[in-house]
Amino acid sequence: MDHRHLWLRSSRQQAILRIRAELIRQIRAYFDANGFLLLDAPIFTPSACEGTTTLFETDYVDGSKAYLTQSGQLYMEAGAAAFGRVYCFGPTFRAEKSKTRRHLTEFWMVEPEVAHIGLDEDMDLAEDFLVSIVQGVVANRRKELAALERDIAALERVQKPFARISYTEAVERLQQAGMPVRWGEDFGGDEETVLANQFDRPVMIHRYPAECKAFYMKTDPDDLKCALCVDVLAPEGYGEIIGGGQREDDYDTLLKKIRTHGLSEEAFGWYLDLRRYGTVPHAGFGLGVERTLGWICGLPHVRETIPFPRLMQRVTP
Repeated sequence: MDHRHLWLRSSRQQAILRIRAELIRQIRAYFDANGFLLLDAPIFTPSACEGTTTLFETDYVDGSKAYLTQSGQLYMEAGAAAFGRVYCFGPTFRAEKSKTRRHLTEFWMVEPEVAHIGLDEDMDLAEDFLVSIVQGVVANRRKELAALERDIAALERVQKPFARISYTEAVERLQQAGMPVRWGEDFGGDEETVLANQFDRPVMIHRYPAECKAFYMKTDPDDLKCALCVDVLAPEGYGEIIGGGQREDDYDTLLKKIRTHGLSEEAFGWYLDLRRYGTVPHAGFGLGVERTLGWICGLPHVRETIPFPRLMQRVTP
């Protein structure tokens, strides 16, 4: 890793990065062809989106605190209210002290958001999107995939429909497989691998316990213990590549959740305005480019998926 700037010259790394460029091209082409507007989200933010424990904090020029973005989702909700179908595509930052093959502290994420849809339509969109980008990469970068000795047949099986199972069914499957998991616990890498290995293409797990998910997820009206959310797990042990769901669109409920999570009402005042001044049901998701690329290429570690990886103990070269 100390010589990453030279490793880029290797045939393996060149193949990976050509596939990365193709993946990004396919992502943009899909959203551009389906009526989405590219809307840039800020890198500096005044508050957390995914949890305060993974924020990179910095002193802003006016003496206040600012944070490197964890997600552009909240801003895409503002965009969806204005334009209907929007997406952002850029770097995100998580100060996670996690030394696994799936984690980077800086990575790229694409995040669409759509007005007037719920969880089911959101899952339809994620499924169609994932099939499109994977098959586009297979069609245009077969040579590079072959150079990496990737099993292309496994990628060609990524077709609709994906299996859709509830969190409750997922827990039952894990328990039957001998995993010591209880209802209400979030899934880690081991649990995701066991579940994904039961399918030959991505699997969608929906309606996790609300306690496991972020404050902005809408509660399932048919089961108040659960959130209207979905994770998409890649096969072959690559874990979650998409996370999303329907957003809470009721002002009073959202305000209560902000208070329950101990978040600043002042910092989220603009976000509450999106409900205060008129709102509609809306949903979206985020796809991590590096994890998705790692799966497509069949790589052992996510650090190979980005030219200059940033890890828990590495910010060079």
